Amino acid sequence: MALDPYRRLLRIRGVPTLLLVGLLARVPATATGMALTLHVAVVLELGYAKAGLVTLASTIGMAVGSPLSGRLVDKHGLRPVLAVTTVAQAAFWACAWALPFPVLLVAAALAGLLALPVFSVIRQCLAAMVPVPQRRTGFALDSILVEMSYMTGPALAVAGITTLGSGVTMAVVGAGMTAAGLGLIVLNPPTRSADEKESQEEQSGVRLPRRQWFTPAFGALLGTVAAATFVLTASELALVATMTQAHQTAWVGLAVGIWCLYSLIGGLVYGGLSRGFTPLTLIGGMGLLTIPVGLAGGDWRWLIVALLPAGLLCAPSLSSTVDAVSGWVPARARGEAMGFHGTALLIGGAASAPIAGAVIDGVGPAWAFMVAGLVGVAMVLVALPFWRRRPQGASSLPVEDVAQETPAPVPSTVS
Repeated sequence: MALDPYRRLLRIRGVPTLLLVGLLARVPATATGMALTLHVAVVLELGYAKAGLVTLASTIGMAVGSPLSGRLVDKHGLRPVLAVTTVAQAAFWACAWALPFPVLLVAAALAGLLALPVFSVIRQCLAAMVPVPQRRTGFALDSILVEMSYMTGPALAVAGITTLGSGVTMAVVGAGMTAAGLGLIVLNPPTRSADEKESQEEQSGVRLPRRQWFTPAFGALLGTVAAATFVLTASELALVATMTQAHQTAWVGLAVGIWCLYSLIGGLVYGGLSRGFTPLTLIGGMGLLTIPVGLAGGDWRWLIVALLPAGLLCAPSLSSTVDAVSGWVPARARGEAMGFHGTALLIGGAASAPIAGAVIDGVGPAWAFMVAGLVGVAMVLVALPFWRRRPQGASSLPVEDVAQETPAPVPSTVS
């Protein structure tokens, strides 16, 4: 495995600090969903249905707020957005443990809308700091760190609530979110490179309509992003259901950990390759390799072996979509585009849970693996015709002068 690309990446000034701050900042962010779920379902004793409503409200808020915060970063800079969202998170987590359920439901939606945009901000800043030829390595390493945060945050939330209670745990989550926001404010990483800033100054009198970069090809890219998280979330549910039916629940944590390790290894190898692959190739391959996993049901050890090929493609699939966004969209709209990327991730994960759950309840978890894989492959096939009309680079996108009158402008479907 080639490590030289990673050595060159980490020699770039500011990149190691950004990646470290990003890793630490994402840990409390990944703990929020589990903390809310266990607080409502276990501590308040309201059951998992109402806990699901709270997490759904939070997810909807984040799906709406992600591109909005990205657009504000593009327009006003990083620090003002971080200041507002940090205060919002501190206020919510300071009192969430004491709120009655109806108020908590509304507050969770508002907190989601004003979520700290740590995931999209780190990717946006990484694209600004890393030269184009090294971005694939940078995003691959970032996806590995994201995987590590998801392995850590939810586990810490479970341990905290079961040992310290929800009040203390949610206060710690709030303190972590506040520290993450303050850390990013102090660090203030660039959202555009020096060349991109110079280009923006030259184009200070022009505007960039969203329809010029939010094209059908970009929409197809977002569809493949949603398909990737659909495959991953549905596979996780099917894995847990398979092991539960086999009375092997005690090994679920280990099984998920091994599966995450596959993704880490795949991402590390992918970032060191001399050339990458398109998201369609990687996500389509992950879907195809997920379809037969259910045939290995029974002994959980065989199930984990069957997940190896698809697992190796998890981190590469997601990092390739981030790389595509950074290459397709002009720097002036990169924050908003990364926000839409985050929204697509949330939509795919949210859609997979009820669909996979219905399949598991109806015909069994083995079929859920098949459905997950087929959805991934189907979305890739749908995206393929649009993909052929993708932009060749952000620099190729035209801009419109504000003062220029354009007859009969084409209405944008995205406001």
